[in-house]
Amino acid sequence: MTTAPERAEVRGLTLWQPWASCIAYGTKRVENRRWATDYRGWLLIHAGATLDPDAKYAVMARPFLTRPQPTGAVLGWARLDDCHRDDGMCTLWSAPRQWHWHLTDVHRLARPVAWPGARGLWPPTPGLLDLVREAARV
Repeated sequence: MTTAPERAEVRGLTLWQPWASCIAYGTKRVENRRWATDYRGWLLIHAGATLDPDAKYAVMARPFLTRPQPTGAVLGWARLDDCHRDDGMCTLWSAPRQWHWHLTDVHRLARPVAWPGARGLWPPTPGLLDLVREAARV
């Protein structure tokens, strides 16, 4: 799917930076969470206002720490196609003792769409989805 996702099948997920950028602009395809979800489908990748202070210790995050990263904005979208408990090292991005959310079909926006995020999986408004679709066409 190369166009922005449709309304009925979308949730938003807010992540600390630089992890949102690592997904939208990099190679991170596993999001580590303390909780599981049964949801499968499209996720808007939203960069929250918080910067993870521990990111400086993650070698793979370093390229994203050399320049300011967008915050308070949707950076792209991806398909959540699996969620499982830590089963060892399923990818270099996987964290021990976390739930691994597997992301595929990642798309980045040419320009971030400013929007406040929320905790958990949140339902985007129709207005936000319209803005994302518009930004995807640029």
